[in-house]
Amino acid sequence: MGVRQAATFFFLSVAILAAAESPQSFTWIPLKMVQSGFTPDLGMLDSEREEYATNLACHAVNQVIADKASPQSMADARRMLSLALHLSPRNKRAIVVNFQLSKGILPEVSASNYSSQVFARLLLTRGQLLEKQGGDENKRLARIFVQLAAGMDPKNEDAVYASEVHRLDHGAVDWSSITDAPDKKP
Repeated sequence: MGVRQAATFFFLSVAILAAAESPQSFTWIPLKMVQSGFTPDLGMLDSEREEYATNLACHAVNQVIADKASPQSMADARRMLSLALHLSPRNKRAIVVNFQLSKGILPEVSASNYSSQVFARLLLTRGQLLEKQGGDENKRLARIFVQLAAGMDPKNEDAVYASEVHRLDHGAVDWSSITDAPDKKP
């Protein structure tokens, strides 16, 4: 093989590898929430809402990056970021990620306090506590947290079981109430 052929082969290989590693092009319709979809009656402190919102945004970003902006990772990110913004409409990480995605920019990997497995256990536990607290909002968020936990860590049998029991008893979680909620103005 001549030098020219070797160079051509090398540059084609590099281009193919770069294409395989680059994320798919994606479209992101920006989420527009100006007020929480949950009232102050929700059984969570504001600081706890903020913490969960930040971790949901971080997890969403990391999943999108790991899955190279696959359609499924983008749909999951939309759910997590929508929930984050409903929990804390002014959460810095969620707002920045939403803006970056809307501009077609893949955000940088986010340092998270928790691995997916640990965060899933936290969501499951918090969901179970919300369910015990009672009230429509608490039960609604409990079902969402439990379903997210099962999706994040399908090996967590407790989360999967709780999510499936909720689905059997109440039907699938209505994500449109979170992701497609109309803008609310104070």
